[in-house]
Amino acid sequence: MIDAILNVFENFPYSVACGCIVAISCSIIGLFVLLKRVAFISVAMTECSACGIALASLLGISYITGSIILCLASASLLAIDWEKQRIPRDAVLGTVFVGASALSILIVANSGIGMLEVKSLLYGDLLLAANEDFNILLMTHIPIILLLLINIKKIIYVFFDRDFSTIMKLPIKTVEAGFFIILALAISTASKVCGALLVFSYLIISPSIGLLMSKKIFPVLGISAISGIMATIFGLTISYRYDFPGNQCIVVFSCIMLLFAFLIHKKVQI
Repeated sequence: MIDAILNVFENFPYSVACGCIVAISCSIIGLFVLLKRVAFISVAMTECSACGIALASLLGISYITGSIILCLASASLLAIDWEKQRIPRDAVLGTVFVGASALSILIVANSGIGMLEVKSLLYGDLLLAANEDFNILLMTHIPIILLLLINIKKIIYVFFDRDFSTIMKLPIKTVEAGFFIILALAISTASKVCGALLVFSYLIISPSIGLLMSKKIFPVLGISAISGIMATIFGLTISYRYDFPGNQCIVVFSCIMLLFAFLIHKKVQI
């Protein structure tokens, strides 16, 4: 197994590096997505990212540009206070999800490329990560991680103690809007490299493991990030050794880790 891991690092260095960067950033963002109970937002945004990539291929512009534009547009829509509207936020999320999913397929349906290429274009493959992908993730996700860690107390207060935030005169709407923008940027830049399924896994499963294993915010963040990194390395190793799809191996390994954490969390907590 150790030889296989070393071979993965040697043959797919950018896949490992890109996966680890996305795992860390998305596990941190995903913690707040889970605690605020808006997990479906990340699903809708990943589909918007795929739709943006499809539009970019049609218009002949950068895939990342198309993905970012559509994700930011969806973030501005989802950041609206839907509690004051006649339809709930979930209805809007569902509409965005199915609309983006259908539109992305329709856009590429008559593009002249095969179905395998369509799936690769829209949903990414971490094993195909290259130097350019690594540089993009490095320039976007590292600042995102730092920004989140620097403002982590503000985000916690605004998300979970609005009365205290009001007393302390924290910019509630600005913090919430900023978080949705960060979420959109993270998903849009990661989806083309890692794929929607894998990004959603990093956003949901990794922080779930952290929440099971600890009740303290910083240990939860650390466990979540480590879980994402472990899933990336071992998932890619299994993929390399047994010739399985890389993204799916990472997701399945993450699910196994979550199940193991669920079984032991009452006896082992940090």
